[in-house]
Amino acid sequence: MSLNIKKIGVLTSGGDSPGMNAAIRAVVRTCAFHNIECAGVYRGYQGMIEGDFKEMGPRAVNNIINKGGTILKSARSKEFMTEEGRKKAHANLVKQGIDALVVIGGNGSFTGALLFNKEFGFPVIGIPGTIDNDIFGTSFTLGYDTALNTVVEVIDKIRDTASSHNRLFFIEVMGRDAGHIALNAGIGAGAEEILIPEEDMGLDRLLDSLRKSKASGKSSSIVVIAEGDKIGKNAFELKDYVEENMPEYDVRVSILGHMQRGGSPSCFDRVLASRLGVKAVETLLEGNSNYMVGLIRDEIVLTPLENAVKGKTQVDKELIRVSDIVSI
Repeated sequence: MSLNIKKIGVLTSGGDSPGMNAAIRAVVRTCAFHNIECAGVYRGYQGMIEGDFKEMGPRAVNNIINKGGTILKSARSKEFMTEEGRKKAHANLVKQGIDALVVIGGNGSFTGALLFNKEFGFPVIGIPGTIDNDIFGTSFTLGYDTALNTVVEVIDKIRDTASSHNRLFFIEVMGRDAGHIALNAGIGAGAEEILIPEEDMGLDRLLDSLRKSKASGKSSSIVVIAEGDKIGKNAFELKDYVEENMPEYDVRVSILGHMQRGGSPSCFDRVLASRLGVKAVETLLEGNSNYMVGLIRDEIVLTPLENAVKGKTQVDKELIRVSDIVSI
């Protein structure tokens, strides 16, 4: 155990995701297990700047493993992007006797942690928390599995209406730069087409696919669209295009939005959060810093934070092939 770390701070930053509370719980209780103090930092980096800290022991995290969102709150801090803001944050950490940080968040949160470490030599470990699953160095991010289950459940309900009225539904899901949610939820919900940023399907191919579906006897169709897909400006533009070229379709659009980020975390996300939280604290106590903890092939691994920030995830090409086969 590294003797210079006597107190660890934990914060959540950026967009919330199911499983963040479970990760907070794991960090707090791992600190207690190793006789290390733990402080929760409220409202992410903005809370660091404003000195918004709270001592946390094992009982402070009772009954939160099943709750979505984050009890520590989250915020995007423009002030932390300035050198003056980061100096305030560092001064507050020193004042509180905090020796290291566990940052639960996504790419932007890790970028801030890297810069903070570079300027002040402050030990940091990242836990990937984002429903988009777009962080390099882990097969799963916290909240991704829960978001998939939420999306599939909603699509199942929408399909009932689509079938009853012979309608075509465009369903937009989150995924500005990555199509993991759209691809996996689309297959899981039996979508006829899946549009993702990584694969430029093109408008002509979309129409061709819909015509084949119609000719094969399908009276209704579901098309899942990642919000970052480049085929059109948005789902409503696609709706207008299809109606113009295929007037036989009654087209509707559903934007699932932030409902994907809420809800009680799945068992998978709770277990993943617990494993990552334990590893984050123990990595710091072993004297390591500037890493992200992640899951690859069911093993907890360490990825340099810089690689996690700069690396790019890729969708599974085999899943794209599977989708093409099972959607005929």
